[in-house]
Amino acid sequence: MAQSLDRLKESPSQTAGPYVHIGLTPNFCGIGGVYQSDLGSTMVNSETKGERIELRIRVLDGTDTPLKDALIEIWQADADGLYNSPAELRGAADPNFQGWGRQPTDMETGVCRFHTIKPGRVPFRDGRLMAPHITLWIVARGINVGLHTRLYFSDEEKANAEDPILARIEHRLRVPTLIAERQVDAYVFDVHLQGEKETVFFDS
Repeated sequence: MAQSLDRLKESPSQTAGPYVHIGLTPNFCGIGGVYQSDLGSTMVNSETKGERIELRIRVLDGTDTPLKDALIEIWQADADGLYNSPAELRGAADPNFQGWGRQPTDMETGVCRFHTIKPGRVPFRDGRLMAPHITLWIVARGINVGLHTRLYFSDEEKANAEDPILARIEHRLRVPTLIAERQVDAYVFDVHLQGEKETVFFDS
């Protein structure tokens, strides 16, 4: 759950690259001695509750070419639908679950992988339950303002049909751009920045 920052003034936007990997994931870039491990690289431990899943996320430009210098952060609820946040007032989140992760895209394939758990359902502001989902924040060279979107799960058809956010998407043909497909051992999700298959992005 994002912390409310209404009291702060907005900082001017600027591109996140080309040094986003060096600044945020130095170990990935071969720069040791900054952090023992890159922040956000591990979300779970042996005591984390919930179904373990792997996410394989790829970021593509308008020509369907993978972006090799993108960085993705994910934010999600725990298996019981609770956020690891001071703003969470509904109960205590799983102390063994980080609640957020950060990964760079691979320099060869443009894919990044998250090992996490499937989130529980969280109530919308009017009390209706949203489908299990994960929030993504995407930055890369040339993206002046980080992009926000959501990832839903293809095997949650009933919950997706009830989700109040998905229901607000006017052009129904674009709903599948938010659905991660279940494969044998992972959920696979492509983020299209432009083009006919452009992913639905949200205001921050």
